[in-house]
Amino acid sequence: MEENVVYVSIVEIEKIKGPLRRAFLPAEEQPILFGAHSEIAEHFGVDPSRIEPHAATLDYFVAATGG
Repeated sequence: MEENVVYVSIVEIEKIKGPLRRAFLPAEEQPILFGAHSEIAEHFGVDPSRIEPHAATLDYFVAATGG
């Protein structure tokens, strides 16, 4: 394991309501909204028709690994 720390990511997460969260990420001027949609909402017991759909953290994780 590397002995010298190269980078520390400072992220702030704010819970809004239900699965909806606001993330303040480095290098982004605007906060990013994370939430749930379709099958992800259903999996966590949330009726998808009762929430505003937003990409889930899983969607961002998959996108990041693809790059």
